[in-house]
Amino acid sequence: MDRLSLVLVIIGALNWLLVGLFQFDLVAALFGGQDAVLSRIIYTVVGLAGIWSISLLFRDRQNV
Repeated sequence: MDRLSLVLVIIGALNWLLVGLFQFDLVAALFGGQDAVLSRIIYTVVGLAGIWSISLLFRDRQNV
């Protein structure tokens, strides 16, 4: 679950990079605009992954 969350957070960060540099929202372009249901689902899932990833900051590191 941690790796999946991290991947989704990276995807979200890359999308924000595109928005910041080029004013291009890749998620919106691929899934029908910012108001499309599928785009909103993806934004929500990426946001939830970001919330989950906050827990990574507070976990003890384990050598595995």
